[in-house]
Amino acid sequence: MVCCHSCPRRCSRSSAYTLGLGLGFVTLGTSRILLLKFSANAENKYDFLPASVNLLAEALKLFFCLVMSVRVIVQEGRSCRDLGFSSTSSLLTSLKWAVPAFLYFLDNLIIFYVMTYLQPAMAVLFSNFVILTTAVLFRIVLKRRLSWVQWAALVILFLSIVSLTTGSGSSQNSVAVPGIHSNPLSTSSNSCLLYTQLLEQMRNSSASESWVSSLPGQAWRTSIVEKLRSLGVGHILLLLQCFISAMANIYNEKIIKEGDQLTESIFIQNSKLYAFGVVFNGLTLVLGREARGLTIHCGLLHGHNIYSLGLVLVTAALGLSVAFILKFRDNMFHVLTGQITTVLVTALSLFLFDFRPSLDFFLQAPMVLLAIFIYNASRPKDLEYSLQQEKLRVINGEVFERSRGDGEELELLTKPNTDSESEEESL
Repeated sequence: MVCCHSCPRRCSRSSAYTLGLGLGFVTLGTSRILLLKFSANAENKYDFLPASVNLLAEALKLFFCLVMSVRVIVQEGRSCRDLGFSSTSSLLTSLKWAVPAFLYFLDNLIIFYVMTYLQPAMAVLFSNFVILTTAVLFRIVLKRRLSWVQWAALVILFLSIVSLTTGSGSSQNSVAVPGIHSNPLSTSSNSCLLYTQLLEQMRNSSASESWVSSLPGQAWRTSIVEKLRSLGVGHILLLLQCFISAMANIYNEKIIKEGDQLTESIFIQNSKLYAFGVVFNGLTLVLGREARGLTIHCGLLHGHNIYSLGLVLVTAALGLSVAFILKFRDNMFHVLTGQITTVLVTALSLFLFDFRPSLDFFLQAPMVLLAIFIYNASRPKDLEYSLQQEKLRVINGEVFERSRGDGEELELLTKPNTDSESEEESL
């Protein structure tokens, strides 16, 4: 960009922000995968309700964003009605945030069940199918151009992940981690013990009833379930999560950057998003019979341990980091930065989860980082995207009185770039 040549100090500051976002996202993403595994019990299941983790994380994010939103409103002399829930019309306008909130709700819930079927290394490796889904939606929904070299880099990245997956050893199923599980933080009350015993008896009773198999359509449903198990429930859930995650991030980036929303505070925007997130996760605990019974008789923190509470904090921080990336960078930065998480989790799995990849892994893994470098080094010159990023820098105080009033800055920003690629060279 031209502005980088005219102001190296501002460019270095922007690079520092980008580096900080990337490092924070990688650290939190890796920690979340590890905590998901550590918080499970010896049978590789969860003693707590997964929805309770997501509910507490959404509540923490909502509280933080509300506090920051009030601070922004007071500093700018605005009204609290700007939060969007002051009237029926503003509430209806805010309903668009319910779409990404629901998709994130599904995404955050599915990952718990994925981790019960797959090892952490295999889960993060397979999750890279989200790359091509995101790239296609990136082009269709956001109208962002990708050069032919970038498409080639994405294909190389995808093939590298597939190659890593097939060459990472035959043991892909999830296994419990001995000696690392933590006991629940609180003891169960008598009411909770009676309810869990009754719930276990009901499960055993329903499992032993043979007449269920004679119900109309039961044989067909059983055959479908068996086919899904033969294909791998963990893999199917992970593919579903990849699609949902891509849709959530693309739609979220679109609505936080379209029109006047580009200049809106990220905290005000996220307050609406997380309010719906609290609603969806709360409804899961209220509408589900078993979840509702456990919450009433045993409490929201039933079965939680030190790792699950750490998971709550990491999930909340990770959600905030993703929001900042989508607001001030873009979705492909988010997806490609996640590949570093893939490498880290796979490496840590060698020591923590008895993961035994083949020797080919150590030759193929560098291809992932190489594809990321090629993608970032071949970014096409997109004037509209450059103007959008320039506007974001002005909004966030990175630029102060840059223009001398003679229109020089506008001329630099709108000047055609003779080095940019032609329409035939990019998609």
